[in-house]
Amino acid sequence: MQRPPESHGRAATSAGHPPGGDVVVVGAGVVGLAVAWRLAGAGMRVVVVDPDPGRGSSWVAAGMLAPVTEVHYGEEQLLALNLDSAARWPAFAAELEAAAGHGVGYRQSGTLLVAAEEGDRAIAADLHGFMAGLGLVAESLTVRRARQLEPALSPAIAGALWAPGDHQVDNRLLVGALVEAAGRAGARLVRARVRALVAGGGRVEGVRLEDGTSIGAPRVVVAAGVGTGDVEGLDAGVLPPVRPVKGQILRMTAGPQVPALSRIVRGLVHGGSVYLVPRRDGSVVVGATAEERGFDTTVTGGAVYELLRDAHRVVPSVTEYVLDEASAGLRPGSPDNAPMVGTAAGGPEGLVLATGHYRNGVLLTPVTADAVLELFETGSLPASVAPFAPARFRPAAAGPPAGNGMPH
Repeated sequence: MQRPPESHGRAATSAGHPPGGDVVVVGAGVVGLAVAWRLAGAGMRVVVVDPDPGRGSSWVAAGMLAPVTEVHYGEEQLLALNLDSAARWPAFAAELEAAAGHGVGYRQSGTLLVAAEEGDRAIAADLHGFMAGLGLVAESLTVRRARQLEPALSPAIAGALWAPGDHQVDNRLLVGALVEAAGRAGARLVRARVRALVAGGGRVEGVRLEDGTSIGAPRVVVAAGVGTGDVEGLDAGVLPPVRPVKGQILRMTAGPQVPALSRIVRGLVHGGSVYLVPRRDGSVVVGATAEERGFDTTVTGGAVYELLRDAHRVVPSVTEYVLDEASAGLRPGSPDNAPMVGTAAGGPEGLVLATGHYRNGVLLTPVTADAVLELFETGSLPASVAPFAPARFRPAAAGPPAGNGMPH
């Protein structure tokens, strides 16, 4: 299996542990790496610590940037954040590609939301009304028009919606680019596991690694996804719980005689959801399940069958694709399924969280990295991110956290 490319900069560090810096970032998924890149680019000495960089949920993802077709009832505030981050993606991708020296597979391909049956068409119609009420752009299509846009669609579908504002990025190219860009900006990568936060006098002093050695820094950003709860050394409740939500996903390749997809297809099949995300190289990502099964990352025959069954219902040629990979990852879900970005309420000064992004980690990468940088530079979060500060999970009786937690 392909691994994220090693950086030619300072980010690739495997022999020994580097000295401390201004900031330690715990976790090297797309969020942690983007935070490290932004902070290093602002002149901070950054150390990123992760035992296997880029190999968590960032690796087992589809890379959809889909604030429109992934909108959920009751998540209007999260939608605003998703739209903010989606608007940043074109500039973010261009800047990252220039900094890393290679592409990230960013494509403004749009999404077709396809209803398989009449019942699914009714669900799509309700969703379309909800989207319209929120000012989201989505067009209702006839079956004929949908198949003109995407000839590989089944002629037996019941209808479709077209969301041109939903885009995509190749998550694996993205991981490699972030490692490279962070390294070129001066960030250093330590391939190790953080065991505990080190603090004294109410302030962060760094982290202690699993081998007992420490890396000193007056600021620590925990961007460890489902590993957030593994960080010790904090009072109970400082780190809100992050639960793993299992997602099984397939990677396939269309042969030369098989009709290729040109845009994202999200299928509604008997009320359930399946998506197919085509890459420029001819591969297609098919996903994904959502299972509350703890830290289980096994791939099951039932999940593979269900994904292929539902994908075949909307794109029949998918069963002629070559199955290259079946894998499972763990999405980091917060108590309300929204991200936690900002000062850790009740924690030592200098401790910041950037975790709990659940199904929107890749989409929210730019806005999260920008928000952490703004927090460090000004002591405040931007308005779109402020509602997602970790303090929202603190009991009301505890009152607001003292200060902003940012040393100047």
